[in-house]
Amino acid sequence: MLVGPALLLLVCLHTHVHGKPRSQSLGCDDYLGSGKVVDRCGVCGGDNTTCKLVSGVFKHSLSKIGYHKIVEIPEGATKINITEMVKSRNYLALRSRSGRSIINGNWAIDRPGKYEGGGTMFVYRRPNEISSTAGESFLAEGPTNEILDVYMIYQQPNPGVHYEYILPSEEPVSPPNTDHRPEGNAVNGQDGHNHHSNTHQEGGGGRYPPSFPDNQVPVRQPPKRAREYNWKLGGATECSASCGKGFRHSVFHCVHRLSHTQVSETLCDSSSRPSPQEEPCNLQPCPAFWDIGEWSECTKTCGLGMQHRQVLCRQVYANRTLNVHTSHCQHLERPETASTCQLKICSEWQIRSEWTACSVPCGLGQRSREVRCVSNVGDFVPDEECNMNLRPNDIENCDMGACAKSWFYTEWGDTCSAECGMGVRSRGVLCLTNHISSLPLEGCGTERPADFEVCNNGPCENRIEWFTGPWSQCSAECGAGSQQRAVVCLMKSEEGYTIMPPYECSSLERPLGQQSCYLKVCGAKWYHTEWSACSKTCEGGFRVREVRCLSDDMLSSDDCEEQLRPTNKEDCNPEPCIPQTDENCRDKYFNCNVVVQARLCVYDYYKTTCCASCSRMAHRHSVQRGHS
Repeated sequence: MLVGPALLLLVCLHTHVHGKPRSQSLGCDDYLGSGKVVDRCGVCGGDNTTCKLVSGVFKHSLSKIGYHKIVEIPEGATKINITEMVKSRNYLALRSRSGRSIINGNWAIDRPGKYEGGGTMFVYRRPNEISSTAGESFLAEGPTNEILDVYMIYQQPNPGVHYEYILPSEEPVSPPNTDHRPEGNAVNGQDGHNHHSNTHQEGGGGRYPPSFPDNQVPVRQPPKRAREYNWKLGGATECSASCGKGFRHSVFHCVHRLSHTQVSETLCDSSSRPSPQEEPCNLQPCPAFWDIGEWSECTKTCGLGMQHRQVLCRQVYANRTLNVHTSHCQHLERPETASTCQLKICSEWQIRSEWTACSVPCGLGQRSREVRCVSNVGDFVPDEECNMNLRPNDIENCDMGACAKSWFYTEWGDTCSAECGMGVRSRGVLCLTNHISSLPLEGCGTERPADFEVCNNGPCENRIEWFTGPWSQCSAECGAGSQQRAVVCLMKSEEGYTIMPPYECSSLERPLGQQSCYLKVCGAKWYHTEWSACSKTCEGGFRVREVRCLSDDMLSSDDCEEQLRPTNKEDCNPEPCIPQTDENCRDKYFNCNVVVQARLCVYDYYKTTCCASCSRMAHRHSVQRGHS
């Protein structure tokens, strides 16, 4: 079988007539009229029925590292395309059924390039391993002359391999016209014979038109002339390789039969031209060389990383590139297999603000600050571009110390429960943590301020009517709930109330003893604590209390009416201090104002220890009694 340059020479001889490419002299436009195209089977004006397209995707999951067969390419396949769908660390390999490795065999990764095998030339492409997303591929025009197997060298999950090739149809469709066109030089009648019965076509269906168009008349053949010219061996071509086994082919010239003068090849009978003979040449092995692979991806997306590449000592022999021992390349400097790399300067964390105030005035809370990932040019970038292990905290706990609690309550309600006579009115009372450290109580204790008090809207006439007590608290702090109240029949008079039997009020509409309630509709209200102690015992001081606006769910709110806000500071003890008259009457205890507030001056011990303070208190009380 002819391979390499010999095959190329025969192709050239078959595709040129009178020095003109056959695709031009026998093109679709010349024989089938305008608008005709070559189908995928290579037939001018064909309908793709003389061949079949085979394609698919190998998606099977693999687990064992090494060679795995994924598809076989049959004999006679053309337009071969094997492509990895996504770039990966896997490699494609090609091997013949005879056991010969064509590409990436014996755990050696070949460089991208052209590799002969199976009667055709394969183009091996491996994309740039850093920037490209496409995978590896084998491409070949074909046809193949033996079965070839495609393998995957598995190293990571299979992203999928697409394969495609064209095979001749098992039942080719016959051309509609039975008149066959002469082949070779007979197209222009150069051999003096009419070859209308010649049915030889390349490929058995072929790439060339099988018959004359209806509008073309065969060229008239000239009479056969005497053989004045014949073919003569004129030497050989240059060797196809300078080392490692190449091939050269015999060259024949057309010469005059008597004078042996070289003339145009068109004067000789092309059908009698001897077949070129192939012989090997330059059989000595080529010098070994370092085959350098492409750099891998950098191990770091930013900052200093490493990248690696494969370096193999290889040698070309008998048209095959073989891996050899590194000692064969010792006369050459070995390329580096590892190198530092830096795709860009890493971004870094920056603290952009101070810590905020603690979220609570007392107890355990949180505080925060702004932390951003900033590029080397000062731009804010996503956090993923910085090392998350080195990210400074942007939230931390804060302890503001133990919290004190106080009673908070609203102002008394304006509505009395009775239209006349004695009734009650209510207010809201809550125990909450206070935010003013000078408040007197460090706990609400058990003495809860009253949430009801007596009210009187004036005397009532002497009459019988239903009397209702105050509604109980709502059973739900928010949403729908219920509340109850006492309903009794009373007779009102100036002397007071007299309980009567219920039937005495039967003529009157009995008030409801239970109703639904919905606290949310009440809106936000002002709450405040008790007044603190006066800052001075005489000559004018001040005292404070905490005031808060709370919503129905007892959270801080801004919805209270500001004009109804209770005062949180007022003056106290405006009376002048009594001058010290007794030299021996002085305070011996540093906190005597607490003794006065606790009314301990009635005891002799405290009256002596806090003589001055107790004396001022006694004087103040006597002044108040005098004013009253």
